[in-house]
Amino acid sequence: MQIITTKSELTRQVSACMRQSKTIGFVPTMGALHAGHASLVQCAVAENDVCVVSVFVNPTQFNNKEDLEKYPRNINKDAELLADFGVDFVFAPTPEEMYTQEEMQQEFSFDFAGLDLVMEGKMRPGHFNGVVQVVSRLFDLVQPTRAYFGEKDFQQLAIIHHMVERSSMAGRFGELKIVDCPIVREANGLAMSSRNERLSEQSKQTAVAISQTLFASLEWAKNASVKEVQQRVIDTINAVDGLEVEYYEIVNKDTLQPTDNWDNAVGCVTVYCGPVRLIDNIRY
Repeated sequence: MQIITTKSELTRQVSACMRQSKTIGFVPTMGALHAGHASLVQCAVAENDVCVVSVFVNPTQFNNKEDLEKYPRNINKDAELLADFGVDFVFAPTPEEMYTQEEMQQEFSFDFAGLDLVMEGKMRPGHFNGVVQVVSRLFDLVQPTRAYFGEKDFQQLAIIHHMVERSSMAGRFGELKIVDCPIVREANGLAMSSRNERLSEQSKQTAVAISQTLFASLEWAKNASVKEVQQRVIDTINAVDGLEVEYYEIVNKDTLQPTDNWDNAVGCVTVYCGPVRLIDNIRY
């Protein structure tokens, strides 16, 4: 496995793979890798000739500087995990390698067709501009055949699909396929996240109530309206000492707009467990 830190070297390696008509599987990450990332990497390794993983904490998608500073980083630990799974290349650039100073300070602009106006986009203005900025740049550099994303970040995944559809129509990413991968959970049901590293053992036990409540809501939905289930989920999680719901929205899985119909409904939640912001979702 080779660790690459410059765009020029990555381009050189990608060009060599393309000359040999090799398929490229790509997993973009911000590091602090866990079993959820490992599941994406295993799929990418199994389904492609070459696997590239990026490890880059992207500053342009953080609207909270403290959150950026506290985001866990351990490239050596990440590299060990990736080598064990047969990854060919790890792209680990600095922000200065990825962006000019001007790009770092100016908001990237993109037409999200309204997908960014709800939930995470509403709570974190500019967040998805940064996501699309970095993912589109990585796609341009890696030229992947397939790119793998976890369903835990449900809204982000919908926006990536939208970005690729629009960009491919313009001839930018060719036949790139986005592969959706299921949420990976701890044995107790807690959705795996890099942010879990910031939780104490006690907080991890507390945070289990998030997924437990979502699973329970599948039963509640059999005999209640969307509004009733939405409020019950919020009340149940907020009743747990140490947890505070930022939002719980039940939305149409395609439009991400609030719905009062259980058809194609997805429940998306963001909860603070102490100072740590956790997300999860469930399909009804």
